[in-house]
Amino acid sequence: MSDGMKFEHDDLWDKLNEECGVFGVYNHPDAPQITYYGIHALQHRGQESAGICASNGEVFSYHRGMGLVTEAFNGGQLEEIHGKMAIGHVRYTTAGESKIENAQPLVFKYTDGNLALAHNGNLVNADQVRHQLERQGSIFQTTSDTEVIAHLIARSGYEIEEAVRHALGMIKGAYALLVMTEKKLIVALDPNGLRPLVLGRMGDGGYVVSSETCAFDTVGAEVIRDVEPGEMIIIDENGLRSERFAGQAQRATCSFEYIYFARPDSDIGGINVHLARKELGRQLFREAPVVEADIVTGVPDSSTSAAIGYAEAAGLPYELGLIKNRYVGRTFIQPTQEMRARGVRMKLSAVRKVVEGKRVVMIDDSIVRGTTSGRIVSMLREAGAKEVHVRISSPPVKNPCFYGIDTSSREELIAATKSLEEIREMIGADSLYFLSPEGMIDAIGQEDSAPNRGHCLACFTGQYPTEIYEDTKNCVHK
Repeated sequence: MSDGMKFEHDDLWDKLNEECGVFGVYNHPDAPQITYYGIHALQHRGQESAGICASNGEVFSYHRGMGLVTEAFNGGQLEEIHGKMAIGHVRYTTAGESKIENAQPLVFKYTDGNLALAHNGNLVNADQVRHQLERQGSIFQTTSDTEVIAHLIARSGYEIEEAVRHALGMIKGAYALLVMTEKKLIVALDPNGLRPLVLGRMGDGGYVVSSETCAFDTVGAEVIRDVEPGEMIIIDENGLRSERFAGQAQRATCSFEYIYFARPDSDIGGINVHLARKELGRQLFREAPVVEADIVTGVPDSSTSAAIGYAEAAGLPYELGLIKNRYVGRTFIQPTQEMRARGVRMKLSAVRKVVEGKRVVMIDDSIVRGTTSGRIVSMLREAGAKEVHVRISSPPVKNPCFYGIDTSSREELIAATKSLEEIREMIGADSLYFLSPEGMIDAIGQEDSAPNRGHCLACFTGQYPTEIYEDTKNCVHK
């Protein structure tokens, strides 16, 4: 592997990162506490900041903090938040700097009262709308594109439901959005359904909404259904009602929700994530079997399910050849190549007695820049592996995402600039194969009449489901 490869975002795991997760509760006496447990269950979707805002029907109380949910609420702040309605958020920065001003929910005062917003996704026309609003006199307090939505709502001059509808008509891109006033909770999903969002029931007349169903299991809620693309749901004292704010669009659920982002115990579009990943592994074996191998291992934790599926299809033992140290923080990054390699060893170690003398099939969910893959292959070889065959349960990532996933510029994506053989040589594997887009779609099994059976394949194919603006293309993910 070349020591000359330099990347602006050199994370030890060399993984894609989701922007955030949202969770909301309506009509529950312990709404803030329920929301705390809900966003804790969504912690994998964002670890840079967390926040909760609640309403008692008259006023808001809220707290936001940096770090994990337990770190953001480590001083009794939760006891100061009261109300029967609440929304919460965990954040990973892709648009906007990592600072407390950008932590969500964002809370504002406007002519009709208070407004709180929690948003998962990225707007592809945020800069255009922001510049237009600034010319009209708006003053922005954050660098988050979520504030653009708040300004559109506040400036519309309409009652809240119509104001939200007006704002949704002005924005483009990916958004799973929660908007809360003192008495209403409004839920909306972008017309392409790029981000997941699910509706549930809790208690007598209570409702919950979440980025993933795993949070419902944590708080004891019942799943009702997925929020539909282009749907706006209003929940208030009159109950729940649904309407469309946008016409039928091409459904394009982010494929990486199934491959990597979502928790294995979540269901997305009625499909269990763990079972989908196992089938991705089986499909990998069908497309690229390693004829002579001894064991299969997965890069923990997101590749474990796919590795189990590959091992079952191959008739090989699945082994814990790699162990993850769960007590090293995600942001443990060192400035030199040598220290970064050592940092990987702090996070991950090979089990010598398992891999020594073995022909190992290593399953991973993606290769973004190639930095970590090379270090892991070297680690397995140093532990005595005779051969290391790498199989990836996603197609090659060749294009940046503009919908809320932290990808680099195209030049930093190894599959965009290197051939399969060049990548294999760089990471030091005996063989390498990426799952085909067609195989991925078949394995996940999502039934939809939309193109690509309802999957967004933009990062693989460069075909984006929405218009992408030049200023969006030129934006560097922060």
